[in-house]
Amino acid sequence: MPPAPYAYRQLEDPAQEAEAQALMETLRCLKCQSQSIADSDASMAGDMRNQVRLRIKAGEDPEAIRTWLVDRYGEYVSYKPELTALTWPLFAAPLALLVIALLLVRRRFRRARTLPGGEG
Repeated sequence: MPPAPYAYRQLEDPAQEAEAQALMETLRCLKCQSQSIADSDASMAGDMRNQVRLRIKAGEDPEAIRTWLVDRYGEYVSYKPELTALTWPLFAAPLALLVIALLLVRRRFRRARTLPGGEG
């Protein structure tokens, strides 16, 4: 199977290429998983870059392309996950941990002040 034409070749229009590049940097390579499709040399990432560039060239909105890729590959493909009923705990967990840590520290300092020999 021949390589995708826009896997390693940029679009002729610099504005479209910049738009495609910005989108590709926010999409995860599903094969190597630690790189964006813009940085990955995996063939799957090349196919995804080709799809992004072809769709940008056709005038499709970058968010519509992201939605299409998320529908096709799942939320994992995006480095910018959307806040949904399924993902809100991921966004809330760090805040909840911070609140718990602050309450524990506050409790610890209150105890230190009320113990004999404590300051205050």
